[in-house]
Amino acid sequence: MTKSPTKKNAPAAASTSKLTRKMLMPDDPLVSIVIPVFNEEKILRTAINSLMMEVSERFNWEFEVIITENGSTDATVPIARELKQRYENISVLHSPQPDYGNALRMAILKAKGTYVICDEIDLCDTDFYDRAMRILLNDEADLVVGSKLLAEASDERPMGRRVASFVLNRMLRYAVGFKGTDTHGLKAFHRERLLNVVNACQVGRDIFASEMVIRAERAYVRIREIPIALKEIRPPSINLYKRVPSALKNIGQLAWLIRVKG
Repeated sequence: MTKSPTKKNAPAAASTSKLTRKMLMPDDPLVSIVIPVFNEEKILRTAINSLMMEVSERFNWEFEVIITENGSTDATVPIARELKQRYENISVLHSPQPDYGNALRMAILKAKGTYVICDEIDLCDTDFYDRAMRILLNDEADLVVGSKLLAEASDERPMGRRVASFVLNRMLRYAVGFKGTDTHGLKAFHRERLLNVVNACQVGRDIFASEMVIRAERAYVRIREIPIALKEIRPPSINLYKRVPSALKNIGQLAWLIRVKG
């Protein structure tokens, strides 16, 4: 059974004064929450406002949020900048090309927190934050992966997306010997202990997240998978079928890098 964190670090309801204080940009945050976004004008403002309030009220840690935008063609960038003006502990990164992996890598390298949580704008799952941070603060793992494919997980996405996750996992098992159940989506980790892994990753776009977990596994990083509950609130910002050719190419590149170059 997971031990409870010490009183100093345990999640707790914030008083009004603490809530106000934690909306300022901390010099040394405990947690950096990284959220990559692409063409998310419809949900970005509501999701971030809700996340900022929920994290401030639920947890007793200093935190920053990094919105890492990549190649959006809608109003995502001005909305992100508006949110940065509203909350001092939000920063916004921008890259001109749609590249999920590069957006994640850039934010991880810029993060100030001892711990990094990689979230998705259509999830903002603070229950995962709670469970993952308890594991990390108790030094029971260096990387916590939220798995959609564990038996205890609840995945209410459309069948096509569930099948795609299963197929990707099987391909990674055959291509590079991956032993876990999931690589893509929610993660939390000790930033300093994972930096060498992040810097070693060479494949971008959707496969960056998978390469990070696989390289961590091969480097004997302490990894813990925990089940998550998933429900789609909007269709993917990039059509699933349009992503297949690029994903196959990148998996082939990853297999060559892992199997041949090591």
